[in-house]
Amino acid sequence: MNNEHNRRIYRFYAPLYDRFFKAVSDRPRRRAVQMLHLQPGERLLIPGIGTGLDLLYLPAHVSVTGVDFSLAMLEQARAKVNGRDVTLLEMDAQHLDLTDASFDAVLCTLSLSVIPDGRAAFGEAWRVLRPGGRIVILDKFLPESGELTWRRRALGRVVSALGTDPNRRLSDIIAGVPGLAIQQNEPSLFRGQYRLLRLEKRG
Repeated sequence: MNNEHNRRIYRFYAPLYDRFFKAVSDRPRRRAVQMLHLQPGERLLIPGIGTGLDLLYLPAHVSVTGVDFSLAMLEQARAKVNGRDVTLLEMDAQHLDLTDASFDAVLCTLSLSVIPDGRAAFGEAWRVLRPGGRIVILDKFLPESGELTWRRRALGRVVSALGTDPNRRLSDIIAGVPGLAIQQNEPSLFRGQYRLLRLEKRG
């Protein structure tokens, strides 16, 4: 996967995405927002905001910055702002043009498996998160104990052509990140193939 490949795919997906994914992701998205425990006036970053489905579940009292490299997806997200304190930016989540420690919370829903370099995107989200802040992740991950067989690799190459990677392990994405504490790790969609995690940035 690369950004240009994904940009073409998500230009096609943009008008269709909500129709196919809103219903199936409704419950876990609500749970992800609940796990953030957002407080009035807090600053929330959503890297890879896509069509902005997360905006439907957020409280009105937070300041939201959503970034995505796909203008087509951002156009869909703008329709969900509804006058709230939401800033939408065309930006690569792997290289955020945002200040260190400038957000209280980060919400990564179905993005770390889509962004070409999920580890780089997580590292950037961690950089802009303040000490004491938290990240909630909703995404699919290869089980830590699961063997990456040649069949799984072949399937991964096929699925990656559609804009997502089913063979990423959480440990590879967060390995070596200083001050990271996993506070919650819950099974979610498809019998736990998708996980919900809350991480805290200590220090």
